[in-house]
Amino acid sequence: MEFDTIAAISTPMGEGAIAIVRLSGDQAVEIADRVFRKPNSQPLKDQISHTIHYGNIIEPETEQVIEEVMVSLMRGPRTFTREDVVEINCHGGIVSVNKVLQLVVRQGARLAEPGEFTKRAFLNGRIDLSQAEAVMDLIRAKTDRAMNVAINQMEGRLSSLIRKLRQEILETLAHVEVNIDYPEYDDVEEMTHRVLLEKSSKVKHEIELLLRTSEQGKILREGLSTVIIGRPNVGKSSLLNSLVHENKAIVTDIPGTTRDVIEEYVNVRGVPLRLVDTAGIRETEDIVERIGVEKSRQVLKEADLLLLVLNHGEEFTEEDENLFKAVEGMDVIVIVNKTDLPQVINMEKVRELSKNHRLVTTSLKEEQGIDELEEAIASLFFSGSIESGDLTYVSNSRHIALLTQAKQAIEEAIDGVEMGTPIDIVQIDLTRSWELLGEIIGDSVHESLIDQLFSQFCLGK
Repeated sequence: MEFDTIAAISTPMGEGAIAIVRLSGDQAVEIADRVFRKPNSQPLKDQISHTIHYGNIIEPETEQVIEEVMVSLMRGPRTFTREDVVEINCHGGIVSVNKVLQLVVRQGARLAEPGEFTKRAFLNGRIDLSQAEAVMDLIRAKTDRAMNVAINQMEGRLSSLIRKLRQEILETLAHVEVNIDYPEYDDVEEMTHRVLLEKSSKVKHEIELLLRTSEQGKILREGLSTVIIGRPNVGKSSLLNSLVHENKAIVTDIPGTTRDVIEEYVNVRGVPLRLVDTAGIRETEDIVERIGVEKSRQVLKEADLLLLVLNHGEEFTEEDENLFKAVEGMDVIVIVNKTDLPQVINMEKVRELSKNHRLVTTSLKEEQGIDELEEAIASLFFSGSIESGDLTYVSNSRHIALLTQAKQAIEEAIDGVEMGTPIDIVQIDLTRSWELLGEIIGDSVHESLIDQLFSQFCLGK
């Protein structure tokens, strides 16, 4: 494919030790040579690949030195994009790195679009679409588990499984075609309904195994929306601060201190939580607090996990009981806080209402019970036995949707076989499943979808 040469800043903007301007394309080395001067040495075009060179970036017309740099030279196809790549390592200031970028653009490079380097890696066959998406998952990973899942996908673990399934379907389809086109051949095994059912069921089972990891994979990728609820002054803000290990929320003895929704990301035993501290849910005449309570009721509906906090040192109230009714049928961990105070709450009533939920007691003031709470959160969604290295997790919503559709197509093929539908009709559903699996790795995907996916990447990646 013919591509022009692109350039972008590949490091975050701001002050830092270094900043990198990356070029990729047939003219990358030539453009770099126009602005790079290495004392007493040959130009970059005469240097061997995968070397790094010290020198200066200069303004070609005036020979004015703009930056002192290290330039990495990598020739295709042994690069990420499979094109010639030059990376100019500058000092990490906003002004200097922008001047270098503007300079290489004036010399013939084009500003890269978001994700265009990774897009070229995909279009040039360096990686498939699922691996490309894993690059962004790795950048956005918030825990070690999420990072390991992304790395496994980048290494092609999911891709190889999908290709294996597609190959099995393709061989079945080819067998069907031979039976249809050459029925008179005796040396070709007849594709009977029994054989077709056997092969389709095997593919369906493999897809189901992948889909079983999807809930956990999606949690690792996107985080678990976790909402802290309870009456005012039961310790909700203290709980958020304990899990975040930082004083993010105001903590006082005055009820109604939290009047808005506060969000923070936190890593709990490798599980990323999008932690939401809400205003205490109660009837109130305060207009501002009432708005906060209404927001709290709204986030309840969108939560994956609820942490319902009660006060060990106060009576169990009707408001507490109403909260249990509001969270019925949801994933809930009940926390009885303030165990450093004398027991006033009716624990028998709490245990009765918590029979379907995990119950944890804490004294956040004394820093007691946090480990037990973290273990309860992790075991609720990961049962304590699954580690990111054990399975190939499916974490991407697009992949999950395509696998679900492919499974449905296979199921329709199986239904057709069991009803005695002619094999050439069943073949249509098998072909549909093969195409859907191909969309995961990019073997059969629309150009508009490719553009949309890569537009979500950061510039320079």
